[in-house]
Amino acid sequence: MKTKIYKLILLSFLGLWAAATFTRCTDLEETIYDTLAAEKYTFSEKDAASLFSSVYSSFRNVYWGWEGYCDIQCESSDLWCTPLRIEIGWGTHYVSLHKHEFHAGIKHLNTEWINCYSGINACNSLLADEAVRSSEPAVAQLRAYRALYYYVLFDLFRNVPLDTTYNHPDGWLPTQAPPQDTWDFITNELNDIKGKCGEDNKMGKMSDYAVNMLLAKMYINHNAWFNDFSDNSYYGMAIDEVNEVINSGRFSLAPNYKDNFKLDISVNPEIIFGIPMEENYARGNYYANKWIHTAGRAVWDFNGWATGGSTVLPQFLDTYDEDDSRYTDCWTLGQQYDRSGNPIMVEGEPLIYTKEIHSADDPGCYAFEGGRLIKYEILSGDLGTYYDDIPFFRLADAMFIKAECLLRLGGYKGEDQQIAADLVTQVRQRAFKDNPTKAIRTVDQLKGGSVYEYGHRENKGTMGGEDNWIITHEGGDDIELGGLLDDLAWEFVAEHHRRQDLIRFRLTGKNQNVYNGKSWFCKDAKEVETDIHCNIFPIFQEVLDGNSNLVQNPGFSSSASE
Repeated sequence: MKTKIYKLILLSFLGLWAAATFTRCTDLEETIYDTLAAEKYTFSEKDAASLFSSVYSSFRNVYWGWEGYCDIQCESSDLWCTPLRIEIGWGTHYVSLHKHEFHAGIKHLNTEWINCYSGINACNSLLADEAVRSSEPAVAQLRAYRALYYYVLFDLFRNVPLDTTYNHPDGWLPTQAPPQDTWDFITNELNDIKGKCGEDNKMGKMSDYAVNMLLAKMYINHNAWFNDFSDNSYYGMAIDEVNEVINSGRFSLAPNYKDNFKLDISVNPEIIFGIPMEENYARGNYYANKWIHTAGRAVWDFNGWATGGSTVLPQFLDTYDEDDSRYTDCWTLGQQYDRSGNPIMVEGEPLIYTKEIHSADDPGCYAFEGGRLIKYEILSGDLGTYYDDIPFFRLADAMFIKAECLLRLGGYKGEDQQIAADLVTQVRQRAFKDNPTKAIRTVDQLKGGSVYEYGHRENKGTMGGEDNWIITHEGGDDIELGGLLDDLAWEFVAEHHRRQDLIRFRLTGKNQNVYNGKSWFCKDAKEVETDIHCNIFPIFQEVLDGNSNLVQNPGFSSSASE
């Protein structure tokens, strides 16, 4: 088990919420409480863990439940995918996500819906208790977490039930709220609790600065979420929020990029809000298992399961500067060696991860094709990445939000666009330690086009046979702030950011965003500029079947297809 154990050391109810973190308990035989007697203000550690753990554990499941938030945000993006692995498997709904052939049977949709509402229900239950309501810190923390759950739901589905109470009459079924009502609820809640969560940013706790970050995310995405670009004031509001974080003096960039993705990031100065994982009771970061070929485990001597499913897209790899250390920090390609330096062999063939890949599903990808993600620390034994903490919000994110909004506004409150370039440069400096001049980004570069060679790029040929390339050329010169979009990818790949970014960035001269308007690998651009239904996902069919009050999102069938 990690040496860091996050315990709730409680003298009173107020003390619980002033120091609340994700519970890392050592006793699973706990008494579960639905309500508290109003006169009971002092708890044992065992009681407290039982009472509040469901609020936190549901968010772990949102993020790292199988087919969770990080996957759904990234699998539909231009950075990586999980193709059909020839003679192995995978594919299925992962391919549907990659191709933007969204349907109501994609399992990720159920993972997010169920776990978010489990967390919301846990918050509502506690907020209905008289003892909880007597503590302002407790109420603020619960409202912050409830807003976080709704933020995820709103981002993914937009048309969601807005339930803020615990007790309902028999037979009650929720109905969907108008998106504006949900957006207003989230932002009003967060603004109302600002300054009430405390400055302590212990792992798992929604601090005042985590509230700032969540509000900044709501503001920076507002226009894209509502497809209304008539009011730029939200970008200034986002800057105001991240300025509170940046100017607080509590955070600084970690010296090394990889420091943010270690097993334990509890003392990392860059982390604003982190999700703590625990070896025995809060596991779930399965990226080593999902990416690494089973024979490739010998590189680290980890013996957990591995499938070799996911792969980085070659088009994205081609965007990296050769001196950018994030390339090797994130990806492994070529011949793989065990810890003794011996080349790893598979049935007499060397395990060589190739850069090029064939197809998402026609015919699919072969076992050794594609670079593999090693961004999160991979450890020996049973570990892999399974217990690695997650940086949900970090200082680099706050700096990029400010940079983007300054560029979109042309400056704000006396700070000009050069400040944006300086912020991006500052983040890049740790990735170009051997060539510092390459870390420098100019305003023109950030506002220029993307270096990503967008277009369909698929090889329908079979291994050992004749290639059958299907290639179109779209480029990235027509992307507004395309240079900044590139920097976002290099910094935040595999961190639940990319889908949001692609929806927010638009094409010059078109009423279309990059998410819908560009092709990559086997995913094709939407031909109709006004077709934006894929900006959100369909509601999972079993959710619809269980509640006749719910209506499927526009543009999607009311029944699932496989």
